[in-house]
Formats: sequence, C-alpha cells, structure tokens
Amino acid sequence: MSCLTDKFDELRKIYPEEIKSSMVLPLLQLTLKEKGHLTESDALFIADYLGVPAMQVKEAMTWYTMLYRAPVGRHVVKVCRSIACSLCGEERLIAHLIKKLGIEPGATTPDGRFTLLEVECLASCGTAPAMQVNDTYHEQLTEEKIDRILEELS
Repeated sequence: MSCLTDKFDELRKIYPEEIKSSMVLPLLQLTLKEKGHLTESDALFIADYLGVPAMQVKEAMTWYTMLYRAPVGRHVVKVCRSIACSLCGEERLIAHLIKKLGIEPGATTPDGRFTLLEVECLASCGTAPAMQVNDTYHEQLTEEKIDRILEELS
C-alpha cells in the first residue's frame, strides 16, 4: 500500500484539510485503478487515512456502480434496467447478452474477457435502451448493434 499511499498524499495536496471527507470517492477511484477492485480492507485503509468513519467510505464504495467489489473482466458491460430501458426492450437485450456471453448478470466469462452487470440507471432515458462498456456509452441498442460492439472489442 506504500505506493498507493504516495499517490494518496499527492491527491491530498489538492484538497483543503477542512473538506478531507470529499476525498473518499477520489481515493476509492484511485485504489480501484491500481487494484482492479475494492475490498473491505481498502475501505478501512481509506477511512483510517482520512480520519473519517469507516461507514462513510463503505457507503460510497457500495453505492456507485463504477466501483467494483470483486474482480471484473477486461470489458465490463453494464446494461441499464431503468423503466425507460425496460420499456424499450432491455429484458430482450439482457437475454441476448446472456446467450452470447454464456454468463448471467454479475458473472465474468471464464476467459476473463467480459463481466456482465445490470445497473439501475445510466441516465440515457431519451436514447434507451442503453449499455456502457468500460467507459463508453452505447444507446438505442438492438441485438445486431450489441453483436457489432462485442466483436470490435479486443
């Protein structure tokens, strides 16, 4: 953790001491970038580092869908299941992805290439149904579009 602590210290220089609790999310993101997923011990380490209650860090860690608490594949496929996406065929698209990838939501392919997740909202209601692959949004999806997107990933 010493390498990570050095990075924490650099980030801490940006934040005034009186708002150190605002560093919770950036430190979680930095830890995720370094390790690939977050653990309970990461939350405790960050809480101790900042001098904030551990529950504050754990709440942030469990709230945000971009913070993974288990190892994920090289490509994380998040499918929106909000009401707009649901009305536009999200269930059909999830069924297609389950068949195509051979995994259920929450799982990772045996080769470690894909993790499939259903998330509550990707804030893309006007272009539903939507999914996010890593950091890229894909909207107005069809099975054919999904097939092309997956084929283009290395």
